[in-house]
Amino acid sequence: MAAKTTKQNPIPSVWARPQPRADQPTLNRNAIVREAVAMLDADGIEALSMRKLGARLNAGATSLYRHVATKDELMELAVDEVAAEIHVPAADGSDWRAAVSEAAGSFRTTALRHPWLSSVLGQAGLAYLGPNLMSFSERLAALFKGAGFLEPERAIETVMAYVVGMSTTEAAWLTTIARSGESEADFIARLLPAAQQAAAGHAHLEGGYADATAATQDPVAVRDGKFAYGLEVVLDGLALRRPE
Repeated sequence: MAAKTTKQNPIPSVWARPQPRADQPTLNRNAIVREAVAMLDADGIEALSMRKLGARLNAGATSLYRHVATKDELMELAVDEVAAEIHVPAADGSDWRAAVSEAAGSFRTTALRHPWLSSVLGQAGLAYLGPNLMSFSERLAALFKGAGFLEPERAIETVMAYVVGMSTTEAAWLTTIARSGESEADFIARLLPAAQQAAAGHAHLEGGYADATAATQDPVAVRDGKFAYGLEVVLDGLALRRPE
């Protein structure tokens, strides 16, 4: 009796299937992804649809779906496209903390340039299989391995959990400010009285809002300082796990 074969479902990732040939010279996967990133940067995730993207590219839905089967696949590709902008220093063994801090800062800069990135990174299917994110992870692994960490993957996960979390919150904050049409300093100055009133009666919180001069005068420096402080705490903890 012949053995029964079970047909497996395809892996739900754009990276798990071959790229089709372009059916017209100007329409290919790269062109589609570049336009999608431009739409995401300008209007956010909610505004992106395959129909609108096709209209921007003067292409029908059938042509688009030959290159990108679903919106989820499109988001995988978009995430990997902007990941190419993240810089990770070479692993020369000189100062692993400075190198990891530089890489984390570059990720944050990229995430704030593309405010949708952090919020969809964990939702975009198997986006981490993309070549640019693979290269990013490989270079981070080289930094931690060169520093003597026995489990570089866990160190990467720890750092990225902090960086992605902070970047998501910060990008959401900056998006809110952008929609207000005000500068960050003006927005904070207008928000501050409400925040001070809300904190009234909460002894441990009142002090934080009592003197908010720095936040209204140089909010970028304040955000930079918060990110740097948290990252130093994370790296302090990792350093304790590093073999002597």
